[in-house]
Amino acid sequence: MAKKPTQEPEEEIIYVSKSELKRDAQQYHQLGVDIAQLGKKQREKLPLSPELVAAMDLADKLRGKHDAYRRHLNFVAKQLRTTSNVEELQQGLDLLLNRNNQAEVLLNQVEKLRDELIAKGDEKINELLEAHPTLERQKLRQLVRQAKKEHQAEKPGKGYKELFQLLKELILP
Repeated sequence: MAKKPTQEPEEEIIYVSKSELKRDAQQYHQLGVDIAQLGKKQREKLPLSPELVAAMDLADKLRGKHDAYRRHLNFVAKQLRTTSNVEELQQGLDLLLNRNNQAEVLLNQVEKLRDELIAKGDEKINELLEAHPTLERQKLRQLVRQAKKEHQAEKPGKGYKELFQLLKELILP
C-alpha cells in the first residue's frame, strides 16, 4: 500500500523590509541614548533589568570616550531588543522627560484636589478617604485645617505645602 503524501499547512511568511528593520534598530538605539542620558536617580524609577542597569553604569564610565561610548550604546540597543518590557520603559521615560505634559497634568490634578479639600473641608476629606482608605484621617484633617488658615491669611506656608506633598505621593506613582 502506498502512503498518501500528507499536506502540511503552509506557514505564512511575513516579509519585513530592510528599511523597517533599520527604523526599529534606530528606535531602540534612541531609547538607549535617552535612558543613558538620565541621571542614576531617574533611572532607578524605570523598570530596568539587571543587565541594563549594569550596562547603564558602564555607559556612565564611558561617556567621555566617544567611540567606546557609541559602541556601548549599540550594545545597549541590542539588549533592549531582547527586553520584553520596552513599551513600559518608553512610557516611564516619557513620564520622566515630561513628554506629552503627563507629569504636569498630574501635578495640576494634585493642586486642584488640594484646593477642593481646602474649600469643601470634611465633605471632600470623606470622599478622598473612601477612595484611598490607607490615608490617615487625623493627619489629613489637620493639614487641611492648617492650610485653610494659611490660605485665609493669604500666605500659603508649611501646611499648604505638606498637604500638596501628601496628595502628590498618593496620586503620583
